Amino acid sequence: MIDHETFERLVDEALESLPEEIAAWLDNVAIVVEEWPTPQQLARAGLGPRQMLFGLYVGVPKIRRGARYGETVPDQIFIYRQPIQRFYRTPDQIRAQVRRTVLHEIGHHFGLDESQLRSAGV
Repeated sequence: MIDHETFERLVDEALESLPEEIAAWLDNVAIVVEEWPTPQQLARAGLGPRQMLFGLYVGVPKIRRGARYGETVPDQIFIYRQPIQRFYRTPDQIRAQVRRTVLHEIGHHFGLDESQLRSAGV
């Protein structure tokens, strides 16, 4: 098991690995590490209570932001520690999945849908 602080460092490591031109486009988004998704977050993702969710993007994708966007609260990317650790066992597997999950949710922030992200291998 990886403790919460170490897991947060893995998320930071994934963010630091982003190319500068991608990182520069991240704005008004908070990355939050949580232990588990809430029932509401699972429902938002279209999942049932026993299904796994590694990450969730909540907000307005950049391609849909209009002139009134400045009046909204920051978008959020949730990364869920316990589901990732339940499914992936070794530190290397966990690190790789954290990075994949961070990239996947950032893709949603930029407006990519699930099929586009899967096609890109994320």
